[in-house]
Amino acid sequence: MIPGEEVVYLTEEGLAKIKEELAYLTGTRREEISLKLERAIAQGDLKENADYHAAKEEQAFVEGRIKDLEYALRHAQIITEDLPRDVVRVGSTVTVSEEGHDEDEVYQIVGAHEADPSKGLISNESPIGRALLGAKRGQVVKALTPGGEIRLRVKKIA
Repeated sequence: MIPGEEVVYLTEEGLAKIKEELAYLTGTRREEISLKLERAIAQGDLKENADYHAAKEEQAFVEGRIKDLEYALRHAQIITEDLPRDVVRVGSTVTVSEEGHDEDEVYQIVGAHEADPSKGLISNESPIGRALLGAKRGQVVKALTPGGEIRLRVKKIA
């Protein structure tokens, strides 16, 4: 890997989703945009052609997304399920309790491409994910979140 480039952590499922999205964007989606551009160009006067400008913006967005996905695939490191459970790592499922609260919360630490906090999937790059990495069972970690500092006790690592 080239210095300065980062590893992209993915589960097998996340890798499959990226490959599927990339295939769709480079095939079907590019063809759809190409047809939109052809129709807009046929209308003439591209300076004031809203359809042409919208299609070009859409094309730029799709090409940017393709580059992001290709980068992720080139730098992917697959998260394996057979992790040691002594410390929190990318791929770990962690049960924590926030100081001052009774209920437990369960998070799986994943790479940024797969993060979905509403499903308990938090990025290793997020404030809570960064704070939990390397923590052991029973340890209290501090995370500086947009809502302020929180303290989490690690109850279980799976």
